Amino acid sequence: MSTTPTSSIWRGTTLLAVAAVVLMPVILPSPTLATEILIFALAALASNLLLGYTGLLSFGQGVFFGAGSYCSALVMIHWHFGLFPALLVGILAGALTAFVIGALAIRRTGIYFVMLTLSFSQMAYFVAYTMSSVTGGDNGLLNVPRPPVSVLGFELLSLASPLVFYGFVALLFLAVFVAARRVIHSPFGSTLVAIRENENRASAVGYDTRQFKVLAFVLSGAITGLAGALYALLLNFVPLSNIELATSEHILIMTIIGGTGSLLGSLLGAGSIVLLGDVLSALWPRWPMLLGLALIAVVMFLRGGLWGGLLDLKNRLIRSPEPPQPDTRQKDAAQ
Repeated sequence: MSTTPTSSIWRGTTLLAVAAVVLMPVILPSPTLATEILIFALAALASNLLLGYTGLLSFGQGVFFGAGSYCSALVMIHWHFGLFPALLVGILAGALTAFVIGALAIRRTGIYFVMLTLSFSQMAYFVAYTMSSVTGGDNGLLNVPRPPVSVLGFELLSLASPLVFYGFVALLFLAVFVAARRVIHSPFGSTLVAIRENENRASAVGYDTRQFKVLAFVLSGAITGLAGALYALLLNFVPLSNIELATSEHILIMTIIGGTGSLLGSLLGAGSIVLLGDVLSALWPRWPMLLGLALIAVVMFLRGGLWGGLLDLKNRLIRSPEPPQPDTRQKDAAQ
């Protein structure tokens, strides 16, 4: 049975993602650091659905991330929700928030769209800050539990161990990765790419571009909400920084450095930024300056991000030699 080049690429990227997930807890200093990378890789993957495949530069990702964190934590603290119901609440919170912001923001394009998402991000931060009785304000939401994996009240697996919790997050990441890949290579994903390339032409052939962009927002918000809920479980509290503008910028930088339009690039971007912060923050308190230099270098010299640079390097290494030119000397002598 023959396979198309596209299916081979899908299989290859999935295998690389699985290999990275398996090797990270072995290579990295702690499973907690590896878990943080996967959580932000989920957020960067969700951002890539908007920026890389739909062409929408959104500063609202921190809002979706914070909504997933706060809502999932609140239902676990006050209503004693289990693990999967709490994660579902985080997903729904991110999706609902994204629907509201997306439905309003896509009424404008270009810089006005960006400014609207930026405004919503600032608004959400101040709402969370002022509602200190609910969110904890500047102190954050404390004592977030990490429920075990249970079915019908029967505990199947405790997530207290950092390594076990990493395995749980890894399974969720791979499931979302495969699902997002299927979405991207579906007719829906092809329509998003068409909107990114030429929205007027996509609208002219009959597509409701606003509806597709809102759906892309909802999908991105749902995945980001899941990442926020997992981050609350990882830290056992929800800091106010989860919903501030810096979180949106952080996620966007991961997306750009890893490579827009590449799901595996999202993992590379999250891994590089989280590792860079972990290593350099212990050496120099102003390490974000180096992060800015790294972003400038990627924009200037690696337009496809880290993943695009690796693909270019691979193509150069396996480039087939030019075929030998035929010897025309004998033919010229005969003439």
